[in-house]
Amino acid sequence: MRPLLLFVMLAVTGLPVLATTTATPLSSALSTFAPESATGWIDKPLVSAKKAMVVTANPYASQAAQHILQQGGSAVDAMIAAQAVLTLVEPQSSGLGGGGFMVYWQQQHARLTTLDGRETAPMAAPDDLFLDKNQQPLAFFDAVVGGRSVGTPGTVMLMWQAHQRFGKLEWQTLFASAIRLANDGFIVSPRLAHLIARDQEHLAKDADSQRYFFNEQGKPLAAGSIHTNPKLAKVLTQISVNGPSAFYEGPIANAMVDKVAQAKTPGYLSLTDLSRYQVKERPALCAPYRQYQICGMGPPSSGTLALGQILGILSHSNLATLGPNAPQSWRLIADASRLAFADRNHYVADSDFVSVPVAGLLAPKYLAKRAQLLNQSHQALATVSPGVPAPTLGRLASDTSIEFPSTTHISIVDGEGNALSMTSTIENGFGSRLMVHGFLLNNELTDFAFRPSVNGVPVANRLEPGKRPRSSMTPTIVMQDDKPLLIVGSPGGSSIIGYVLHSLINILDWGMTAQQAVHQPHVLHRGSVLEMEPQGRNLALQPAMEALGFSTRFTELNSGLHVIMLNPDQITAAADPRREGTALAAD
Repeated sequence: MRPLLLFVMLAVTGLPVLATTTATPLSSALSTFAPESATGWIDKPLVSAKKAMVVTANPYASQAAQHILQQGGSAVDAMIAAQAVLTLVEPQSSGLGGGGFMVYWQQQHARLTTLDGRETAPMAAPDDLFLDKNQQPLAFFDAVVGGRSVGTPGTVMLMWQAHQRFGKLEWQTLFASAIRLANDGFIVSPRLAHLIARDQEHLAKDADSQRYFFNEQGKPLAAGSIHTNPKLAKVLTQISVNGPSAFYEGPIANAMVDKVAQAKTPGYLSLTDLSRYQVKERPALCAPYRQYQICGMGPPSSGTLALGQILGILSHSNLATLGPNAPQSWRLIADASRLAFADRNHYVADSDFVSVPVAGLLAPKYLAKRAQLLNQSHQALATVSPGVPAPTLGRLASDTSIEFPSTTHISIVDGEGNALSMTSTIENGFGSRLMVHGFLLNNELTDFAFRPSVNGVPVANRLEPGKRPRSSMTPTIVMQDDKPLLIVGSPGGSSIIGYVLHSLINILDWGMTAQQAVHQPHVLHRGSVLEMEPQGRNLALQPAMEALGFSTRFTELNSGLHVIMLNPDQITAAADPRREGTALAAD
């Protein structure tokens, strides 16, 4: 059975808040590296609107974005309001101390723009940052917790640059909801309370985090309690008045640098790193799938590239005829995913530092050749290795960098038809666990390969000064007939690619609604084992997948999909039942 969750209407704010009731939990085979565990399931409705819609990871954030849209704000204005609130109410997943990617459809000019606000490696950081004195990789949490893992944050500059180009309302007005909630208090959700309790050991290592996330008796914040964050309110006020310079220069910047330098495991973030940080506009990457174009971020995101490869391989099969219950459908999806992840781990990194063969990896002839591997038998591939998409590639070694699912996603369509898909993160749950003025700093540097080379051969995703670590964030806009059809994205670390893939196949191949698509049990393959949620069709599917030659594991697959579908006569949307996301019409 699924853990049962109920929405409780609290008179204090009128916002729906999740409360748990006793039930048998899902069976779990999570590894020790799964910081955002599942906290329940509640079926979410299919929400309809005429012109404007927002889906975010928390009811408070969705209401803040809805208010902005109803005031005539753009999708970017609404995103800024939502992201500011998420820093407060969902601190484990994203915030001012992190980074993100934004994909934006500008209706007036019929143009897609992608902005890269990913964190960067400090200029003084060495490439062996995560190796011990014996040149062996550090234990993961030894690398994460503290200053060593902190990259230069990009979220604030991303919000600013997006507003400069696509905002309509005054910048200062967009922070009002977050400032009010930080001063007056917000209700701690069961999910946040659960994750704080689960991470007590690491949060307690930073005095500021301990004071914030624990009460006066030293207990973790309880679900349903009202919590304030006046320090964050002051930071947000300064940013709202003075723009990003309030964050990247002056007292707040000094505090971030001091916190990183004085941590038990100090890092390399400097005032120069902060003052020189830049958001980069990159060409939108679009890959064909049947009559659609799947569009999103190029490198340093591996998301759209891997998604395009998987779908390009699957285009040689008829998933629509096979259907969602057929083991052969999932054999094809799993093995196509394995092939894409082999290429991802070998070739993809920050394209400002590494020549990523994007065109070759998406070339129809290359994907047709990869698809032939799937059609040689009806069994799982015995082995998978990177392909050779271009004949003149230099030597690179593959890596298996861990990427954690502590991320958030925002999907928005405004009243003018502009559409936004943005995924942001602080990486691991609660990031580096270092808190500065009421917000957490990221641990994004651990998204780099811990080993910069293997047997003397460099790894594409090795750490280099100023470089952006590879990401699986996959903010996606699906185009049909040169118009947006779907606005999709999810948190989930390297699982994001599979989560977004499933939502697209569920809708585009199997004709599901947005609600039906996000309520389906997941089946993922990232290269090692076939991971399956232990519910629904998967209970019958698992023995069949074993018979096809896959090693399988039942486990939590804690996605946070937010899907908006632009139908000819209305907009529909749904939030993932696995988290506390909320879809709201904003007409």
